[in-house]
Amino acid sequence: MRLLLTGARGMMGRDLTQLAEAQGHEVWPTDVTALRHEPEDRIDVTRSDELRSAIAEYSPDAVLHLAALTDVDGCEKNPAQAYLVNTLGTENVARACRDADLTMLYVSTGSVFPGDKPTPYHEFDDPRPISAYSRSKWQGEVAVRQQVHRHFIVRAGWMFGGGVEDKKFVAKMIELARDRDILRAVDDKFGSPTYTRDISRVCLDLLGSTEFGTYHASNQGMCSRFQMAEAIVDFAGIEGCEVQPCSSAEFPLPAPRPRLEAMECLRLRLAGFEVPRPWRESLREYVRGLVGSRSQD
Repeated sequence: MRLLLTGARGMMGRDLTQLAEAQGHEVWPTDVTALRHEPEDRIDVTRSDELRSAIAEYSPDAVLHLAALTDVDGCEKNPAQAYLVNTLGTENVARACRDADLTMLYVSTGSVFPGDKPTPYHEFDDPRPISAYSRSKWQGEVAVRQQVHRHFIVRAGWMFGGGVEDKKFVAKMIELARDRDILRAVDDKFGSPTYTRDISRVCLDLLGSTEFGTYHASNQGMCSRFQMAEAIVDFAGIEGCEVQPCSSAEFPLPAPRPRLEAMECLRLRLAGFEVPRPWRESLREYVRGLVGSRSQD
């Protein structure tokens, strides 16, 4: 297949591009800043003319829309920008796919749910987002469903990945644990970690089918941020740092977070697709690979 990616510079975009090419797909990775060529690889999804020109030039079979503002607190402080990129940008992609009769895959988030359920959310639960970020992503989902008949909406959990360029939770925990005797992490917020390589495989599996619809693609299981941080320090082989649980009240943030963002990949299972492996298995593989690659720098 010929695939056009938006947001290809992000941690999932890099893994998805690599895996797709390894499977023999022809991929055009694009981002708001150019990647391989200038200016051909630059697409700002808030500009519908750039999207339509790229589609006309490349003639893809499908568009994989990963571009988004993912800074949850930044979105809360500037909701207009969140809606511009995450909602209107997604509407632009959806309309371009509709007019060109293309399949569209949109990566969304498990935070579209309010967090008041006692068990993990599945695809048939009703979203009720509580932050500007999650509302903007949910409205993007609505646009995709309304505009594109052949669509996949793939929800991610607590994403980790990026390798040597990782600046998110995993890399931060490793850096802090190496410098501190005690590392405190929140134990009253729960989610499903999601390895970028594993969710990328799900996306490519879906694209090879006609089972259109909404899917959860997190790794199996759930944990608190404390449990995830504890596992990271263990897998990184860091000694001398004790990970301690604490309340989220100790780290007040501009944007509200759901108490529970954990997800169940029910629709993947019902449709006969392979469900991503348990989160600890994926996290162990990623952390050990990350530590090994950085030790060689």
